[in-house]
Amino acid sequence: MQTATKPRGARREEMVAAAATLFSARGYHGTSMQHLGDALGLQRGSLYAHIGSKEELLFDVVDSGANHFLARAEEILASDAPARVKLEKLLVGHIETAIEHLDAATVFLNEWRYLSDEPRAAIQAKRDRYEQIVRLLIEAGIGTGEFRSDADVRFAATLVLSAGNWTYAWYRPGGELGPTEIGQKFAELVLRGLEA
Repeated sequence: MQTATKPRGARREEMVAAAATLFSARGYHGTSMQHLGDALGLQRGSLYAHIGSKEELLFDVVDSGANHFLARAEEILASDAPARVKLEKLLVGHIETAIEHLDAATVFLNEWRYLSDEPRAAIQAKRDRYEQIVRLLIEAGIGTGEFRSDADVRFAATLVLSAGNWTYAWYRPGGELGPTEIGQKFAELVLRGLEA
């Protein structure tokens, strides 16, 4: 599948946003080209003037979600803060990103597996890099004595990612806590378990 054959203008962004909303609500397989056309006010046939396939839109949505998460994580990793502060910022940022881009994050976390081999591998590489950053932060905290020396890096990273990833499933706007507060509470619990 080629993903860079169509122009990236305002109309394309509108299509990607509509696809994110529909894929989030209906799932990739539950969304038809007719659904996309209806959401955009286009005939189904007219969609193909703008996109190559439904999978191309799925890739764009998932890639957008991956980039939102990864950009924040790379920025945190590059900062000079202590490992504990970095890990807290990463978890808070993860939850803020998931909520600020709820549709794209939901599709990124759930529907990416429906991509064909080549585009799925590109997304997997970004997911792997994100997990690597989490592990690097935990390893750094162990190295500086901020975190317990007996902490299992793999399990701790899985816990951090699981805490952040499931936010999309239960978060509802207008609740008692906003994204930052939720992230801070999660981070406090995770970090207490890691502290030396």
